[in-house]
Amino acid sequence: MHMKKNNNKSNIDLAKVKELEDELQQLRSLVNTLLTVITEEADGVQNGSAPTIPGQAKRGFSM
Repeated sequence: MHMKKNNNKSNIDLAKVKELEDELQQLRSLVNTLLTVITEEADGVQNGSAPTIPGQAKRGFSM
């Protein structure tokens, strides 16, 4: 009886670990998405989609 209880607890622990691993992966994905949005140039200069502003610094300019 005691062995069965430990086995059941072990299965619950494994399920919890799997759930936490899935949550960790989702959080990593969210962090990567947020970092991409934060570091993206707001004026579009980085990818050339917006015209440059005359006199605008080429580096170190951030919105």
